[in-house]
Amino acid sequence: MAQLRIALAQTNPVVGNIAGNAETLVEWTRRAAGRGAHLVVFPEMFLTGYPAEDLVLRSSFAEASIATLSEVAARLADEGLGDLPVVVGYLDRADLAPRVGQPKGAPLDAAAVLHRGRVVAKSAKHHLPNYGVFDEYRYFVRGDRLPIFRLHGVDVAVALCEDLWQEGGPVSVVAEAGAGLLVVPNGSPYETNKDDVRLELCARRAREAGCALAYVNMVGGQDELVFDGDSLVVDASGALVARASQFREELFVTDLELPEAAVELGEPSHDSYDAHDGTVITVERVLLSADPVEPYEPEPPVVAERLDDLAEIYHALVTGVRDYVRKNGFKSVILGLSGGIDSALTATIAADAIGPERVHTVLMPSRYSSDHSITDAEELVRRQGVNAQVVPIADIVSAFEKEIALTGLAAENLQARVRGMLLMSLSNEHGHLVLTTGNKSELATGYSTLYGDSAGGYAPIKDVLKSVVWKLAEWRNAQPGVPPIPENSITKEPSAELRPDQRDTDSLPQYEVLDSLLRDYVERDMGRDELIAAGHDPELVTKVIRMVDLAEYKRRQYPPGPKITPKNFGRDRRLPITNRWRERL
Repeated sequence: MAQLRIALAQTNPVVGNIAGNAETLVEWTRRAAGRGAHLVVFPEMFLTGYPAEDLVLRSSFAEASIATLSEVAARLADEGLGDLPVVVGYLDRADLAPRVGQPKGAPLDAAAVLHRGRVVAKSAKHHLPNYGVFDEYRYFVRGDRLPIFRLHGVDVAVALCEDLWQEGGPVSVVAEAGAGLLVVPNGSPYETNKDDVRLELCARRAREAGCALAYVNMVGGQDELVFDGDSLVVDASGALVARASQFREELFVTDLELPEAAVELGEPSHDSYDAHDGTVITVERVLLSADPVEPYEPEPPVVAERLDDLAEIYHALVTGVRDYVRKNGFKSVILGLSGGIDSALTATIAADAIGPERVHTVLMPSRYSSDHSITDAEELVRRQGVNAQVVPIADIVSAFEKEIALTGLAAENLQARVRGMLLMSLSNEHGHLVLTTGNKSELATGYSTLYGDSAGGYAPIKDVLKSVVWKLAEWRNAQPGVPPIPENSITKEPSAELRPDQRDTDSLPQYEVLDSLLRDYVERDMGRDELIAAGHDPELVTKVIRMVDLAEYKRRQYPPGPKITPKNFGRDRRLPITNRWRERL
């Protein structure tokens, strides 16, 4: 057996910041060298950030990625780091003639091995996901190579993200080709319970490949997507060896004992293998170093403590807000604070993400606001130390009403639009990012005002059902320190307070009942008959389906927000606005 110390660089790249990401690569490689690592692995598409979407179709962007890869390889050698092999994801291009149906420029979701100033091996993702948030048939062409490089006597194979999730392809030939370690760079977005699925998948693939597997995932927020890290190492039997933290950048170092390569290797070689999916994979072998390292005392493996489900969700929301603010250059955020649970949770997430001193809240009481709305909001401000100002809207609404006669819902919505106008005006004046406070239950049913409470730049709880909003508030209040959310904001009956004695239940069922139905209709795509067969009340099914379908035009205009469920309103769920299909009602 041979020893290897591997460093998984669980990092947070910025899409489009190729030079900055390259700088991070050098810095983290230096740190890995300082830890005595023999190999450092960065996530998928690290140099460009991920997902880069239509940027990958620009020649200038692809050329910058390719050029930077060679430049950073040379720089590592110049700075005395060339002997430490680096596996890194980047954007490459295939040497293919243009044809109809092929993405412009034939981009590749690629990975490279850097060593002694050169790019010594390349690969590209073979399986291109085209489901959920992924559009990779739109952006990439398929790779067909599996690089295996010999490092200190151990054969190390490289596969990319989706190639682990699908049958066949590069991973399916690892056992036959013979490797002691499979490293997998990933850009795997968070959703609830994915960590359990991820571990089981890695264990299964390790057993199939007959070798240890090191899975490195990026961390951080990118628009709607949140990456949770959770990098891990399993042995050839699938047993967990080490696991990194969630939602935190980390250089994760693990010592492994791996089988020495049995086949003699000289010049680079190329062999073809059946990929078991109707394609052929070319295995490219490269010799970096033949002799095992001298025996050394390994560091104890680390298995970071797992977050519970609510903690995971909360950290994902905080990460999404923090990185949207930071990566887009905002210095502060602003939101309307009503004293209700949604704005209270949104303010708390924002304060945890960027610090309370950078969170600005506006209390905008109307003629229908209850006394506790103001006192609850003021109590949250006192507990958290966020900035606050009071701007009563009654007179502003009255000024509108003097000029135009509005009744019923139109009059109610005017109040919400006045509040939205005030927040956007303060945003323009001071450069704040406006956070909207609507939850997924409201977005689903259209229980929001277009250009009112939907006005803003980012929506922290957009993918959080109302029943989960309460659970998250209770979870956050149970953490050490002063509970940030007033108890009355959690326990009182929810109301938009746009008319006298208004309650959400005037037009919506109890949220636990509603949310159960929304999970099945929105996230599981059940039709009417399936919903009724699942036990939902037929009359309620009819009502909710109609509400959800009619609100599509509103959701299309809603700001982005972090995805936490298997299907969010955004990249995941794409329905036509102009649409006459209706479930049989």
